[in-house]
Amino acid sequence: MKKLLAGLLALCLCWMCVSALGEEAAKAEDAPQNEQEDGVKLSDDASDFVLLTDAVPDAILEIRYYSTYNFVGDRIDGYEQPVALLTREAAEALKAVSDDVIAQGYRLKIFDAYRPQKAVSHFMRWALDFEDVRMKPYFYPELEKDVLFPLGYIAEHSGHSRGSTVDLTLFDMTAEKEVDMGGTFDYFGELSHPDYQGITEEQYRNRMILREAMIRHGFKPLAEEWWHFTLENEPYADTYFTFPVSVDSVKAN
Repeated sequence: MKKLLAGLLALCLCWMCVSALGEEAAKAEDAPQNEQEDGVKLSDDASDFVLLTDAVPDAILEIRYYSTYNFVGDRIDGYEQPVALLTREAAEALKAVSDDVIAQGYRLKIFDAYRPQKAVSHFMRWALDFEDVRMKPYFYPELEKDVLFPLGYIAEHSGHSRGSTVDLTLFDMTAEKEVDMGGTFDYFGELSHPDYQGITEEQYRNRMILREAMIRHGFKPLAEEWWHFTLENEPYADTYFTFPVSVDSVKAN
């Protein structure tokens, strides 16, 4: 009985924590643009952003949050078109990465780049709904949904919203297919750690080809996700953007 009560208390505290942060995320989404909200600087100014494919025409796009094949199972708020946006600085650095891997027989395949705050708020709302586990078999089979926020898989703000972070993989031009990285994009678990040892030597080598190319051209990796990289000298390190993912967002500038 004591264990049961302790478990119920822990779940209650988790719910209260997630609920409070969900409210904060919603407040940030609705806040006046170009102002501070709870210490977070928000902006709807897309003037320094470009279409990723304009800067890196060889890139292949598979924008998961425009589709329903993602951990939520729905198209995500703020993704109005299946395009990718980045700051000019990040896009230029990614062009150098693209040239590098093309020389090795690969192309870059992009899953996500700039992510508006509206999308992050959508993730937070989804995290509150413990009953919605449609995509659990594909993206978090080893975990219960109620631990995703406490363990940091879902957060109220994302580095993607600063505009210089990209999620990507490699496409093998000879084999004409995506490279085997030993795990899928957005899988929640240790399998996604770049240095995970439970994969084959070839899968690990593939992860390192991507990682080393990104690091050579100014990106820093994330310890928990083999696909996630942020420009080391990102131009907007303290600003989170709110404009939607669409061609119009950048072509209007």
